[in-house]
Amino acid sequence: MNQINIQYYKSPVGEIILGSYGDKLCLADWRYRRMRSTVDRRIQNGLNAQYSEETSDVIEATKEQMQAYFTSKRQQFDIDILMVGTPFQKSVWHALQNIPYGDTASYIALARSINHEKAVRAVASANGANAISIIIPCHRIIGANGDLVGYAGGLPAKKKLLILEKNLFS
Repeated sequence: MNQINIQYYKSPVGEIILGSYGDKLCLADWRYRRMRSTVDRRIQNGLNAQYSEETSDVIEATKEQMQAYFTSKRQQFDIDILMVGTPFQKSVWHALQNIPYGDTASYIALARSINHEKAVRAVASANGANAISIIIPCHRIIGANGDLVGYAGGLPAKKKLLILEKNLFS
């Protein structure tokens, strides 16, 4: 059986479970999210691997880069990631990475960006299934009316992340 190394990282907005498989990050997700077991099953089954509470170079690098992000010293992450999901989910997660730091987009804009304008609900579902939070910036997706909507880390965490990103240059 393969192994996914995991560690817990206490961020200023909530605890994150970090996971590495080989030399890639496959997990950076909210420890106490509603879909925790569903996400964990998808990753473990997809990689035919079990979690083991050990560290790795990529986990330590992720902790350092997260710390820099939370102290407004980093806008982009330089971590090799391994997305575990369907081809459609991966297309949504790739599109999320194109939303610049400090910007937001709506679900409909995200759906348009992958040429699936009629699949807004499926895009929203894929966004919610993102297991590499912050690095794949699903927190940058807001409602069409500008409201903060659903976030695995909770709306208070989402609001803090967006404020952190908006205030960098002020």
